[in-house]
This record gives sequence, structure tokens and C-alpha cells, in this order.
Amino acid sequence: MMAAFRKSLSEAGYAEGQNVSIELRWAEGRLERLPELAADLVRRQVSLIFAGGGPEPALAAKAAATSKIPIVFASGVDPIEVGLVASLSRPGGNITGVSFLINTLGPKELEALHTLRPRATVIAALINPDLATTVLQSNDVEMAASTLGLRVRILHARTEGEIETVFTSLSQMQLGGLVIGANAFFFSRRDQLVGLATRYSIPTVYPWREAVVAGGLMSYGANVTDAYRVAGHYVGRILNGEKPADLPVQQSTNTELVINLKTAKSLGLAFPIALLGRADEVIE
Repeated sequence: MMAAFRKSLSEAGYAEGQNVSIELRWAEGRLERLPELAADLVRRQVSLIFAGGGPEPALAAKAAATSKIPIVFASGVDPIEVGLVASLSRPGGNITGVSFLINTLGPKELEALHTLRPRATVIAALINPDLATTVLQSNDVEMAASTLGLRVRILHARTEGEIETVFTSLSQMQLGGLVIGANAFFFSRRDQLVGLATRYSIPTVYPWREAVVAGGLMSYGANVTDAYRVAGHYVGRILNGEKPADLPVQQSTNTELVINLKTAKSLGLAFPIALLGRADEVIE
């Protein structure tokens, strides 16, 4: 993702180490660290803050930078709903960015899992309870489950240890599979999630293709790399003198279905033609 961001930045005339310096700050999924990380960047008087990984980094940057520093976000939620901007076409202030579909795709993940395992009656969903979108994600999955005639178990985890505990409990349930909710912490722990799903033989669908590349069964989600590419262009334009208030929030609607046939075989599953025909990428 950051490679796409840097490429777009270079296309705007900015090469890291030559005429621009990038100060990286990672919260590693610990949301409580965000205010101090944002405040540190403000103290350093950076020219612009790019906030990726969900609405929380952007909200922390907005609170720390007020109207002093331009902010470009890449977030998978409605930026108006969480208070980042007043309007998509006229964001106003010092913030603009890219909104992409990810936090609202839980129902599509559930649908894909149901197509793979049509006889399953109970599905679990793992969601981070610390997110601004926790209730929205839970409600969306529950409504989708009801439409499909499924029962869904909503489980929460906010730490590595809690993820381990959740999977231990999942192994004792009669489940058709697991849907992973979208958030930066789970993305940072995708190898752990894939490893546990493999250990306990739980068919799992993720919101990011990176998990499937790492050995996960299937993913349905936004093309986040494309969103970071667009965000990189916006950063370059602002550094070249344009104002965030004049740049409408871009909406990236590109989604992708990725499946891993090797993992399916290890689980004793066969992807139906309906899913194989829809797949944007098949890993064998």
C-alpha cells in the first residue's frame, strides 16, 4: 500500500530522500497511542499529515492539528458520519482524502462464506470493540445473517491475547465459518489470524487480500492499494500548493474477491463455480 502511495507522490514530483522526507508513525493497532503520535508530528511542524488505517488516525490528526496542517486521509468509513468532513464535494477546512468501501462489506463477506458453505446455519464474526464503527459493523452483519437465514455469533477482541482466546472458544463451537471485521489492528495481526484459522481448521473470510496471500481462505474487500494511490496524488497536489478544502473527497468503490485453492483443499472444501467465476484473483 505504501509503495503505491510513494509512487503517486513521485509522479507529483516528490521523491523521498531528495525533496521530501516522510516521518512514519505506527500505532500498531493500539488506538490509545494515536493522540500522542499525532501531537508529535504537529510539534515537528510537518508540512502535511497523511492518515491511513481507518478513521481513528485521521480523527486524532484532526484534533491535534486543528486548522494548522493539511491532512489527507484514507479511510474505509463514511467521513461525514464520523465527523472528518462536512461534505464530500466541499470538505472545507484542512482535511480531504479517500473514502473506500471496507467497514460496510461485512455482509458481502458473510454472503461469500454462505455461498461456500450453504448448509451452515451458524457463522461467527470477529469485531474490534474499540472502533467508532463497532456497532455499525455488528448491525450490518446481523441484518445480513437474518436475510440469509443464518444465526451469527458476534465476538470481540482488542488484543493479541483476546484473539487467541476467541479462537480457542471458536474451536469448541459448531460453526460454518468466521468473518473478520475490518480494522487496522486486525490487519496488523493478519498472520496471527491466518495461523489460528489454520490451526483450528476454521473457514475464514477476511477483508484484505494480504491475508489470503499469507494463507487465508478467502477475502472480499476494498482495493486499499488503489485508495492509497489516490491519496498519494492528493498529497502531491497539496504540497504543490492546492488547498484541501478545494479537493473533493474521492470515493473508491473498487472491490475484489480473492480465494486460495490450496487452503480450501487443506480444509476439505471446494469453491463452487459461482465464487470461482466472480474471483478477481485465484491463488493455487
